[in-house]
Amino acid sequence: MVGAIILAAGQGSRYRQVAGFDQDKLLALCVGRDGVVRPVVEHTLRNLPASLESRILVTTGDRPEVARLARAYGCEVLLQACTGMGDSIAAAVATHPAQEGWLIVLGDMPFILPSSIERVIARMAADSISVPVHGGEFGHPVGFGAAYGPALMALSGDRGAKPLFASAKVIEVALEDPGVLWDVDVPQALAFK
Repeated sequence: MVGAIILAAGQGSRYRQVAGFDQDKLLALCVGRDGVVRPVVEHTLRNLPASLESRILVTTGDRPEVARLARAYGCEVLLQACTGMGDSIAAAVATHPAQEGWLIVLGDMPFILPSSIERVIARMAADSISVPVHGGEFGHPVGFGAAYGPALMALSGDRGAKPLFASAKVIEVALEDPGVLWDVDVPQALAFK
């Protein structure tokens, strides 16, 4: 079984610099591709396919509403003191190290089509990394096969899993979905075009 790891522990400092330091981009309201207004992280959670039965959302203890939404969508919530992406990935993989693979999902990417996520999962294999590509650019979510478990658990700090690409068998999944590149780093990104 492939497990989803939703990363929602980052501070969102670029967003806060523009919107105000008391604003959490994960809870900012936006109109999803379905035309409904919801918080950013809720759109992200709704877009996950039902086939992903194992879901872990990694966040910080000062985000009770993010944790509540995650639980409402069937996620196990892992509270992290460290906000680095590497630390979050390592902790989440360590909680379920026997998965067939892990799909790393960014909590601030509300516009990815569920069908795009399904295509990335379908191309996952034990010895490879499956990554969506749109317009020649690598996007998210990224699927890591079971062979990458030890390397994922060894990550730390702010750097994510991108260094693993250098020596990996990377399967590019070409998609006509700009949502795979669209993260909400500033308030202007809340409107999908």
